[in-house]
Amino acid sequence: MKNAEQVTFGGSGLDRAAHLRSDADKLAAVARDPNAKCLLLWRGKVLVQGEVLDQLGFVPMTHVLVSDGPGGLVETPIFLGLGDEGAPFFAADISDWTAEGHDLSNLGAFVDKSEQRHPELPGGYVFAELRRIMTRLSTRDAELAATAKAVIGWHETHRFCARCGVASDLSQAGWQRSCPSCGGQHFPRTDPVVIMLITHGESVLMGRSPGWPEKMFSLLAGFVEPGETLEAAVRREVMEEAGVPVGAVSYLSSQPWPFPASLMFGCAGEALSRDIVIDPVEIEEAMWVSKTEMMQAFAGEHPQILPARKGAIAHFLLQNWLADTLA
Repeated sequence: MKNAEQVTFGGSGLDRAAHLRSDADKLAAVARDPNAKCLLLWRGKVLVQGEVLDQLGFVPMTHVLVSDGPGGLVETPIFLGLGDEGAPFFAADISDWTAEGHDLSNLGAFVDKSEQRHPELPGGYVFAELRRIMTRLSTRDAELAATAKAVIGWHETHRFCARCGVASDLSQAGWQRSCPSCGGQHFPRTDPVVIMLITHGESVLMGRSPGWPEKMFSLLAGFVEPGETLEAAVRREVMEEAGVPVGAVSYLSSQPWPFPASLMFGCAGEALSRDIVIDPVEIEEAMWVSKTEMMQAFAGEHPQILPARKGAIAHFLLQNWLADTLA
């Protein structure tokens, strides 16, 4: 696809400056840079600001929530990289904050519209669910948010050595965990997922998972298994979920998806049959949707279908399919 990297989280060309991660002195100097900024995260939410929450809410590295220790499961700020003018970006987790008096009932839910404001932060700075505001962010802010959320999420769930079970230490500016006992080295995990635009003539295969909002449908998707190509994963997943055999498969676009830490491989596939036999464990429903019906869904006029969430690669691929801009 000519516009493959225009997908949300598609990348802004951030200089990740990996050479600084192993140099403690240079990294300390970078952290002291007066232009250095730190993105705060709280229980998976990112700090945002602006009238419509369309900007990340950075704080200086000297801010009390950073300098006095982040107060989260990640011991020190993580170095994200350098901006266009060389300004350093960091991220820190403050999940120990209890947020007393705030609405916490929807934390971790599929739809979380709640916002939380820390008393030490400026007015207008709130923690919000990234899914909710991701399409409002600039390309650079989206990449920084996705990176910070994925890496911090990995630290929170990989605090012990997978080889010997001993508590591991954060190293390489947050891009590694090292075991002090057996010497094991562990790196941030990214799970490959195929998401498939399966077509038969002028129709596309759509499905929905149990627990999704009413009428919400999306493209079929699934994790790539060890020893499997992307093409094989596409064919296996579609057959497992919908019982539809797939012939030719081609790659379209990719998207980092920090929920919690996947890399979505958007692929096109040609169905060899329209017969659908779903696996009720995998999906709740599947159907063929014509271009005309999908246009109605995108316009909010279809009685049975809501389009895939805006900002997700499924929405991006369907939008390009409707516009005939996949090639």
